Amino acid sequence: PTPMFNVLNGGKHAGNGLGIQEFMIVPAAQSFRESIRIAVEVYLNLKEVLKEEAGVSAVNVGDEGGFAPPFTTTTQALDSLVRAIRRAGYNEGEDVFFALDAAATSFYQNGKYTLDGKTMDSTKLLEHYLKICTEYPIISVEDPFSEDDWEGFVSAKRSLKGLRIVGDDLLVTRAENIEKAFEIDACNAAIIKINQVGTVSMAVDAINSAKVHGWLPIVSHRSGETEDTFISHFATAYSTGAMKSGAPARGERTAKYNELLRIEDSDPSCVFKGISVFKV
Repeated sequence: PTPMFNVLNGGKHAGNGLGIQEFMIVPAAQSFRESIRIAVEVYLNLKEVLKEEAGVSAVNVGDEGGFAPPFTTTTQALDSLVRAIRRAGYNEGEDVFFALDAAATSFYQNGKYTLDGKTMDSTKLLEHYLKICTEYPIISVEDPFSEDDWEGFVSAKRSLKGLRIVGDDLLVTRAENIEKAFEIDACNAAIIKINQVGTVSMAVDAINSAKVHGWLPIVSHRSGETEDTFISHFATAYSTGAMKSGAPARGERTAKYNELLRIEDSDPSCVFKGISVFKV
């Protein structure tokens, strides 16, 4: 699977002012090993960028191993990522792309969204996404609207062309929800969390449902994790295309990535599709 590295944490996964929960990087690499190398280089350079911009406290980490700087806006975080990528010797939009998990349910209340210090309706929030997706090389947005805002997802899928619109809280790894989302054209990718749905067989049903419709299934860890590596084998065995396991830091995150390195080295039949899995 193509790895998605959560290098900046916000939302409920951090104690800062960022509304967006996950700022991920997706290297445009030719192998899983190369992806890991690029991600680690960017992550270490991001540490230096954040210390220079906001002091040593900016490199405290969130639940998933990503840094949790005292930022308050989405563009602050994305600009820091751009600087880290360039400092590492790469180019954003060519060598490294961005993916976001908005987890918008966390900043939704009484029919309104509060993000980056502004309160807005679904239409204004979509305009916000359109702006940042034009200015930065974002290839995937997860949970851009509340889990109850199906119409918001439909508008995102219609307007954010060429992106993967990923359902997590909306779909909760259930095949029947994937079918509903397909019927109304609300998503084109699904997060797969085994312990969210309860059984391996139900998670497999969700993967199969997503694949039937040409969606990208993305196997994901949880914010509270162990060093168990089962999902690395699960994602590989079911050819899910992509996988999230947090930052390239902390044992419960790196255990999954290290296991995928071993799988790639030990099985020549494994094919790494890289960034191509995000093409719509």
